[in-house]
Amino acid sequence: MRMRIARKRIARMTRIGWWIGSRVMLLTALGVVPAASGLPRLRLDPPRAPAPSPSVVGIHTRVTDEVDPARIYRTFQMARAMGADWVVEFFPWPYLERAPGRFDWSHSDLRIFLARREGLRVIARLGMVPTWARPWRAPATYLGPEAVLPFARFAAAFAARYRDQVAALVIWNEPNLYIEWGDRPPDPAFFVAVMRAVYQEVKAAAPEVPVLAGGPAPTLEDSPRAMNDLRFLREVYAQGIAAYLDGWAMHPYGFGNPPEEPPDPGRLNFRRVELMRAIMQGYGDDRPIYITETGWNESPEYDHGLPPEVRADYTVRAYEYARRNWPWCPVVAMWALRYPWREDPVLEGYAFLDLDFRPRPVYEAVRRYTHGERSIDTNR
Repeated sequence: MRMRIARKRIARMTRIGWWIGSRVMLLTALGVVPAASGLPRLRLDPPRAPAPSPSVVGIHTRVTDEVDPARIYRTFQMARAMGADWVVEFFPWPYLERAPGRFDWSHSDLRIFLARREGLRVIARLGMVPTWARPWRAPATYLGPEAVLPFARFAAAFAARYRDQVAALVIWNEPNLYIEWGDRPPDPAFFVAVMRAVYQEVKAAAPEVPVLAGGPAPTLEDSPRAMNDLRFLREVYAQGIAAYLDGWAMHPYGFGNPPEEPPDPGRLNFRRVELMRAIMQGYGDDRPIYITETGWNESPEYDHGLPPEVRADYTVRAYEYARRNWPWCPVVAMWALRYPWREDPVLEGYAFLDLDFRPRPVYEAVRRYTHGERSIDTNR
């Protein structure tokens, strides 16, 4: 199910990527979306300062494909109103470098400006491959050896532009999955080569920007289509990845299980990230883990779907568990605040807001938690 949904999402993003870019350029010409030096024609509230000591509360905002500045702004406003201190945003390489060396930063400038205006710390995920950098008919997730250096140089250009505006870069996404690795079997050694190239280029351009390795998807499978996440992590450490990262971006989804359920190599749950942490420490790596995707689902069409009230309860308890027990984890970013279109029903089961911005019970539960209106039973 996860791979089928991922394939749909990648295909849709590939189809609309060029449309988004042309739409943004049109709106720029009309004075609605700013060029790099301008500001959107929006009625902006006074800027909000970031929290001096941010909480772990984060959210994946998903405005990558949103072209309306008002909806982008409202998304970040509602993230901050919920109590989030962090947002994760995806910045696809094909959207930003449409031809070698020809960058269009207008949409990324807008998103980062509006997020920061709300006092949010932005974690930027980089990935996907433009058509000019991959073989004919290859999927957008196909990063071949010839594209590694161009991708690394793109990441360095992004880091240099936003060096004082992003909290971290995440490089790639769930490389232990066939669908996220260009319809090829996972290849830990090649992922290490990608991280080596990106890390070296980024550190030469903007050494202060943290570079996070995109963590493996949680899976027990071992096949040409997916590699067990714990095995993948061991293999990349054996290949020397520790020299080419400042931390990890992990995705410990709950899969219908309570957030306090103990970790077990044979089960997928929120605390599985503790097993990942143990593998890191076994290789002498004590760097942080940023949780950039996690959560529970309320879709009745999903095998692990939960009633909305249970999902809301698990979500708040997860934030609190991380706050109390994981000093190595600066942020837990739930997937996902809102989608810019009608999505697959199972994917929509992760949303905190409906398409029209109406809050779901999980949003209200997190808002009450961050505003001190809800106590948590810590004796579970």
